[in-house]
Amino acid sequence: MIRELDTVVITRDFSEHGLKQGDIGAVVHTYENGASFEVEFITIDGNTVALLTLNREDIRPIKGREVLHVREPVQIAV
Repeated sequence: MIRELDTVVITRDFSEHGLKQGDIGAVVHTYENGASFEVEFITIDGNTVALLTLNREDIRPIKGREVLHVREPVQIAV
């Protein structure tokens, strides 16, 4: 079960937001019955990259033995 404040991993790319499968975010709100979640993605220094409403199939919990990875954010044309 995914709850508010859990750290999660996205299961697919969200190119329009500069996010790639495997990026890590924090659940900041859970909607009714856990059908969807508000997830914030930030840089190491705390700047928000994206705040997205995602469905259950778009995210998964982090597994205890996974290795974290760092990458430069993709620049999005505005």
